Amino acid sequence: MIPERIKALDAADPLRPFRGRFALPAGVIYLDGNSLGALPLAARDALLKTAATEWGEGLIRSWNDADWIGAPLRVGDKIARLIGASPGEVAVADSTSVNLYKLLAAGLAARPGRRVILTETGNFPTDLYIAGGAAGAVGAKVKAVAPEAVEAAIDEEIAIVLLTHVHYKTAARRDMARITAAAHAAGALMLWDLSHSVGAVEVDLDACGADLAVGCGYKYLNGGPGAPAFLFVAKGVQDELASPLTGWMGHAAPFAFDDAWSPAAGIKRFLTGTPPVLGLAALEAAVDLALEVPPAALEAKARALWSLFADTMAERLGGEDFRLITSADPARRGSHIAYAHADGFAIMQALIDRGVIGDFRDPDVMRFGLTPLYLGFEDVWRAVDILSQIMASGAWREAPPRRPGQVT
Repeated sequence: MIPERIKALDAADPLRPFRGRFALPAGVIYLDGNSLGALPLAARDALLKTAATEWGEGLIRSWNDADWIGAPLRVGDKIARLIGASPGEVAVADSTSVNLYKLLAAGLAARPGRRVILTETGNFPTDLYIAGGAAGAVGAKVKAVAPEAVEAAIDEEIAIVLLTHVHYKTAARRDMARITAAAHAAGALMLWDLSHSVGAVEVDLDACGADLAVGCGYKYLNGGPGAPAFLFVAKGVQDELASPLTGWMGHAAPFAFDDAWSPAAGIKRFLTGTPPVLGLAALEAAVDLALEVPPAALEAKARALWSLFADTMAERLGGEDFRLITSADPARRGSHIAYAHADGFAIMQALIDRGVIGDFRDPDVMRFGLTPLYLGFEDVWRAVDILSQIMASGAWREAPPRRPGQVT
């Protein structure tokens, strides 16, 4: 029986109408939007229109008639409004990994007397891998220190500080303004990974003075699996940075077909190849949906969902060895909640089998994404209720062992 107080929270929720604008399967409580957002109905419609009408009927004319060619910067300007950036500072292109490489390589070239990328141990793996590749290509190096030691390690040898704003595993949230100021005081560039931030928590890149940022389109932005990513380059540093991937879409005159490279002005120089039109269509529709809600309202709803989850866990499962590894301080966390448990993988599989979809990260972390646009308070309460039933019955012991390559 759902408590009346929980029903009252949903009834008073100003974002409740957005739930009906997503394709949410019956009988499923989806708590993995921090890995892959649910399908907005508008994105589905945009895909159909782009494929059937623009591609099917317009054919190649749609590069102009439907402005396919302008989508990377048009959608970039829309995302800019979600992350506190200005028009002309964000472009949608490639993947997060590719964009990260472009900005790291460009930043190293712009700081020729400095040969170090500073980051933290335990950062999202692709950030560490890409940093190593970008540094190794020019004889630089990566310095990864413990998370709490980052600020003390920023000195005159650092070219770029690379950090994730919201940590993918623990949801720990960095003080963007303070760390950016520390990087600038030492003469370094600041690069933020916003993959677990955009669409869930407030971000204000320009106010914080950030130089560079990347982020993905398929988590809280709900742009679909493999959605195009985005990159941010502050206007104050655009002229001093050159993309290492000098593709034709970043050329000043791509359809002049010159043999010699000439970079486009501004953010456009960081485009590379032909835009992925179908992916951009879905992402743009999803971003338009997110823009209907002020970022502050999204974060307020996320905080309320988080508090209900944590409080209900403490009440119902306080003696079951679940260790909360996400900060209780709203200013120091993102929009997912994470618990460590020795049997976390088996417990998560038991939850998924019963329609509660979260995910697991080695070695023992259970993550629950609290996407504010389509989750309700009843979803959160029911998820913990089902978990308590699983623990009381011992049903998690029946979960099959992990298969090689299994995603979650």
